[in-house]
Amino acid sequence: MDLLSKLFEVLFPVFFTIGIGYWYGKKDPKFDTKFITTFAGNFGLPAIIFYSFTTTNLSVELFLRFSYYITLYVLIFSIIGVLLLKILNKDIYRLLPPLILPNTGNMGMPLCLFAYGKMGLAIATAATAMILIFHFSIGILLASKKFSLRPLINCIPVYALFVSLFFVYYEIPSPKFLENTTFLIGYSAIFLVLMSLGVALSKIKVFSFQETLVYSLTRVIIGPIVGFAFVRFFNLSGVEAGVMFIQASMPSAVLTFLIGEIYSPKKISNSIASTVALSTFLSFFTLIVVVFISLKYFN
Repeated sequence: MDLLSKLFEVLFPVFFTIGIGYWYGKKDPKFDTKFITTFAGNFGLPAIIFYSFTTTNLSVELFLRFSYYITLYVLIFSIIGVLLLKILNKDIYRLLPPLILPNTGNMGMPLCLFAYGKMGLAIATAATAMILIFHFSIGILLASKKFSLRPLINCIPVYALFVSLFFVYYEIPSPKFLENTTFLIGYSAIFLVLMSLGVALSKIKVFSFQETLVYSLTRVIIGPIVGFAFVRFFNLSGVEAGVMFIQASMPSAVLTFLIGEIYSPKKISNSIASTVALSTFLSFFTLIVVVFISLKYFN
């Protein structure tokens, strides 16, 4: 009973907040989430990175290990994605991002926070930082079929990551005023990005259901399998194992749709939007199992 109670405590805040956004998006279809996206990218995520890295026992070694895990995870899914898209005779470049880049930010970080506390958030944030780097490098490269470092150079969370790692490496204590400020901004951003995910889901339509179902099932079924394989292969335990398993099980990232909308043809961005919507819907069911296993075996 305690385990089921904990499961409810972890999942309910996340699903409920997404539900608020979905309800608000249906009530006000003209609601623009651009402010939330800008705020989260320029202030929210940098604040979360700094706060979670400097107020926990996260080490540079742990960050580098998870950077390696996430890089390997993306590489494995890239192989799976290319094979799948070749079999289906689809665009293996522009349709690859939603298959290889999970929603570790909007959904993964809050779930890891509620499941494992501040340390869970810190490790989840490390994973998200790497995924974000892939979004603004590989993601844009695949969507536009052109390589540019400009989006990565303009990505404020990357600079926050370097500053945070500097504090961690040299064991510099964070000033209390900075800790309080980043706590306030970071935790408010978690609520806003969850709500904006709900708003986005209320506006996205699913096209080519059968094709989208294949992409979505690849993400929410194979994701946990790969995540569990990582836990066993790298002999992870406790918080590290739980965070790896949860983050690997996330649906397709909304950011892949936003980038696709900018850099890819309308038909491609519609397909990506469909995958994001359906994989997120399916994850409401698969994540119940994923979080249950995480709480039961990785504590």
